Amino acid sequence: MNIESQSPLLLVGCGKMGSAILSGLRSQIQSSSCIKVVDPSGIPTQTRKDGISVFKEAKELPPNFEPSIIIFAVKPQQMRKVVPSYLRFVESGAFFISIAAGTTINFFEDILGSNAPIIRAMPNTPALIQRSITVACPNAAITDTQLATAKRLLETIGEVIVISDEDLLDPVTAISGSGPAYVFLMIECLTQAGLEHGLPPKLASILALKTVSGAGMLASESSETPQQLRQNVTSPGGTTYEALKVLTANKNGLKQLISNAVSAATRRSTELAD
Repeated sequence: MNIESQSPLLLVGCGKMGSAILSGLRSQIQSSSCIKVVDPSGIPTQTRKDGISVFKEAKELPPNFEPSIIIFAVKPQQMRKVVPSYLRFVESGAFFISIAAGTTINFFEDILGSNAPIIRAMPNTPALIQRSITVACPNAAITDTQLATAKRLLETIGEVIVISDEDLLDPVTAISGSGPAYVFLMIECLTQAGLEHGLPPKLASILALKTVSGAGMLASESSETPQQLRQNVTSPGGTTYEALKVLTANKNGLKQLISNAVSAATRRSTELAD
């Protein structure tokens, strides 16, 4: 997507996820002048800000500024205070993308009006390296052109899947939105286990990181299912077999732990809508 070919874009919130989006977009931006950011804390120092105008509040935006796309990237608990400040842009033809967990389309329609074009999306932090997986759900007011534009924009940070059933976004949030943290924890745990069994810290860290990233890449690029790949590396009576006996224990195994974790995250995503 050539950002220059689009009307101005407004990013509201430049915290961890907002910064990830901005970092993902920067490789697509020849000139950053088409992007404006509203965040009381500004843009993190590690994020390129050449040409990007930054404002602490919506009221500081130039009166003649009319973005075609507004991305809400603030915390769900802040949305009720933040969103009303952007009501004026509905009449100027902007459409809105929210990446806030648990914040429903109906929430935005209650504030902006049912005629406001809204897309609720859930990317994840691999957006920092353009490897996000984003699931997006539009409301009835979104036009085909707006949806295509939003999809192209989100594709600058990774893959995009468009769905029509908004209820799916709560488990989506629990799987892919929160999922990177589960993987990072796995790397931490493998590193710690290596240390406990006598590996030097640097070696333990490298082995854990490269094993997880390499296995993920293999699963992504292989024609075989993850189940088959697991079976391929598991010889009966071997070391992997013994390890998997622990990880697949019915009551305390990894499968049940992951299931419980996803259930808790899905429940919390639903609670955030209240």
